Parts: sequence; C-alpha cells; structure tokens
Amino acid sequence: MDTLEAIHSRRSVRRYEDRPVPEELVQELVAAACNAPSARNQQPWQFVVIDDRQILAEVAKINPNAQMARRAPLGILVCGDLSLETSPGYWVVDCAAAVENMLLAAHALGLGAVWTGVYPRQERMDGLRRLVRVPENVIPHSLVIVGYPAERPAPQSRYRADRVHRNIW
Repeated sequence: MDTLEAIHSRRSVRRYEDRPVPEELVQELVAAACNAPSARNQQPWQFVVIDDRQILAEVAKINPNAQMARRAPLGILVCGDLSLETSPGYWVVDCAAAVENMLLAAHALGLGAVWTGVYPRQERMDGLRRLVRVPENVIPHSLVIVGYPAERPAPQSRYRADRVHRNIW
C-alpha cells in the first residue's frame, strides 16, 4: 500500500477478531512510531505494550473512549518522557506524530486501530499511570487499540476547501 492510499483509506476500527497480534507486527508498529519526526530529534517517547486481557479490561474502566479495549487483543500506551526532552513542551506533538505513524503502519499491515485520547485528561493519565506503573517523569499521552479488524469502515474524503487559506486568512 502506498503512503497516500494509506492516509486516505485508514479509518478508526473499534471491533476486532479474537486473535492475537503477532510479536513481529507489534515491533513493526512501535518501530513505525519511533520513526516519527520530533522536535530537535528528541524522540521523547516510551511505549507500554498491553496484551493482558485483565489489564485491557481495566483500561476500559479508566478511559471511557476505550471501551473497545475489553475485546481487543492489544493496546499500546504512548507516553512522553520528560527526562528525554530537549525542547520543553514539544513532547505532546512528538507523541502525536508517533501515534499517527503507528495508525498508518497498522493499516498498512492489515490491522485495525483506533486512537484514544489520554492527555490532557488528568483522571485518565493518573489511572493509566497507576494501572501500568508509569514512572512520575513519564506522562501517558495516547492509547492505541489494535487488532485484526472485524469491521471495515468505508473511506471518505475529509478535505474541506473552506478551511484552506492562502497567504492571508
């Protein structure tokens, strides 16, 4: 699948088949995330790979937008590590870029995924920090739920010409 095809056809998938994601694909997803651009190449991310069904069920209790985690084979918590920052404050956009790379990689690998927000919701950050024992200097940013898709949402154009301005507003 070429890049533009992946960008235009990727959709959030919230229903998954009951089969595990092989470790080599998990590594591909994280490797894709690690190849995202970051401010001053600081790469301030850390990842928690979650494939324990009990933990995934608890995730759904902490993050109301992650109910699909109960029946998903995999979740990847993307976190910003403040000790790795060289450009303070940019960890947020750096982690967002890593998440987008992960979503596109999942789609290209025949997997389905959905981005569920954690940061800046304090209750979600605190809950996930406790659940998977994230250190204090690391901030939970996003939870990507992944699996083999049991649904195939149709691609749709989201281009909005009315939101494009040239040279001046």
